[in-house]
Amino acid sequence: MSAVKVAAVDCGTNSIRLLIAELDPATGAITDLDRRMTIVRLGQDVDRTGRLAPEALERTFAACRTYAAVIAEHGVGPERIRFVATSASRDAENSADFTRGVREILGVEPEVVSGDEEAQLSFTGATRELAGGTVAAPYLVFDLGGGSTEFVLGEEAVRAARSVDIGCVRLTERHFAGSEVPTLGQIAAAKADIRAALDQAAEVVPLTEAASLVGLAGTVTTVAAIALGLERYDSEAIHHSRITVERVREVTGLLLSSTHAERAAIAVIHPGRVDVIAAGALVLLSIMERTGASELVVSEHDILDGIAWSAVA
Repeated sequence: MSAVKVAAVDCGTNSIRLLIAELDPATGAITDLDRRMTIVRLGQDVDRTGRLAPEALERTFAACRTYAAVIAEHGVGPERIRFVATSASRDAENSADFTRGVREILGVEPEVVSGDEEAQLSFTGATRELAGGTVAAPYLVFDLGGGSTEFVLGEEAVRAARSVDIGCVRLTERHFAGSEVPTLGQIAAAKADIRAALDQAAEVVPLTEAASLVGLAGTVTTVAAIALGLERYDSEAIHHSRITVERVREVTGLLLSSTHAERAAIAVIHPGRVDVIAAGALVLLSIMERTGASELVVSEHDILDGIAWSAVA
């Protein structure tokens, strides 16, 4: 089978991302033609109201219109487009409004996948290129999103997977809303939430048996960029970087003690993440401490790449 051009869309709680790529199933090579991300905050207030807010839907649909034009420019037909929606749209009572809007704009049915399938896609995207390299298996892959975090343990195949409801947006809205700098009490409450979720994950996924801890998604890559001291976001420098737990603890402490303006002044933080990055970093640190990992392998390849491979399959 020769190289195939596909379009993958990952619509999460905080962002919607597009990847147009050429895939070579024979070699496992993936060549990016266009990779972009838009912060839409689809999960705005979903934890509190159980519904997708009208303004959040419109932000998401506006991004979809832009993506539809890009997909058309690359000549990718609907049979090679896969649109996957995750935590926010899975939780919302009015998810039918979201589904209908995406179908009208992109001509494909958005798939609101289960947490377990989300985990499988993340694992595929993150690990397909690791086989035979310097990152030792088995891997514990975690995808730290806006509304949920997926944990997957495996080598070439998945051994165990679990999705739990902790994410940077959900925890910020639940515990840090209205606070310029989180109080010690708010941080303690957030940590208790995280511990409970990690207990749920550990019921299914052994959290201490992996040789390598692999972290995915915007919170992880942003914390890595800060930890590496980058002056601008550099995907090549971040991809497969190794960040120690001590360095993650330092960055988390910095973010939790910073004001909104101080976080906004850190160049590598996307403006759409400024208000949620502290909670996300706290989740990241808690995961590293719970697993006992001395370091984290950071991957820029994640669920979006897994969605792309699934479009070929």
